[in-house]
Amino acid sequence: MCEENQTQVTEIHLLGFRGLYKYKAPLFIVFLLTYTLILGGNLLIILLVSTMDHLKTPMFFFLKHLSTADVLLTTSVVPVMLDIIFLEEGILPFWGCMLQLYFSGIFGFIQCFIIAVMSFDRYLAVCHPLRYSSLMGPDLLLLLVTGSWSLVTVVLSSEFLVVIQFQFCGLNYIDHFFCDFGPVLKLATSDVSFLMLQDVFISIMLIFFPFAFIILTYFCIFFTILNISYGKGKAFSTCSSHLTTVCVYYGTLITVYITPSDESSSHINKYRSLLYIVVTPLMNPFIYSLRNNEIKRAMRKVMSRVLQNR
Repeated sequence: MCEENQTQVTEIHLLGFRGLYKYKAPLFIVFLLTYTLILGGNLLIILLVSTMDHLKTPMFFFLKHLSTADVLLTTSVVPVMLDIIFLEEGILPFWGCMLQLYFSGIFGFIQCFIIAVMSFDRYLAVCHPLRYSSLMGPDLLLLLVTGSWSLVTVVLSSEFLVVIQFQFCGLNYIDHFFCDFGPVLKLATSDVSFLMLQDVFISIMLIFFPFAFIILTYFCIFFTILNISYGKGKAFSTCSSHLTTVCVYYGTLITVYITPSDESSSHINKYRSLLYIVVTPLMNPFIYSLRNNEIKRAMRKVMSRVLQNR
């Protein structure tokens, strides 16, 4: 229970981009256009992979789920952010803030596992090409994807159940544009030491282990490519788009969460968060559409059909 001179928090005030609201019109337009591009690019990939026969392969099946996670992550944050920019402050019900914290966490962390699964697919394709089709069958595809979503959901649900048991009394202002884990935790008036320890283990499980697995698979891939006598360029090209995605995604995570953080840099982290909320989901469709011949071929087919029906 809250103390007598404190009140239970029933709503959360998100301060957003204080100091930049004199530029709120261009800010709103830029983020609205960016959100539109994110939705358009990722939904186009989902549509192409779902309808084009030559894209019904394991790699593109995983890419469809990565695009789905991108759409869900940005949709859980950006519409609220646009509202904050327009009104110069955002107000969320307490449980609305908690749900945004929960779902944005799931949609963000699932990308670590989808990217790791994609690296496993590239490992089988390069290191075991003759057995690839038999190994990467429909049952394994479904197991890898459903297992990833289920594991992330269960792990983050256990953390969420701890968070909602905390007391939130008095202060209800967050200097952020969405309900991120760190800023929300600062509002708690309960002892959060156990949760901080739990969060360390969860971060190791959901970020470090998938990243270590990706490094291991690519070490095997590069070692295999260096030892083949011909077709090295083609082998490297099959991994280039995915490797670019790995660098972009984990580069943003390191920038936001691994760099030293103090009271002054916590304000900067708000802007760093835009990297994985907006920049990475925006770049993924371009990475795969510009660097992948199959996606280009599918897009040309769609364009030709559209032109023929006009």
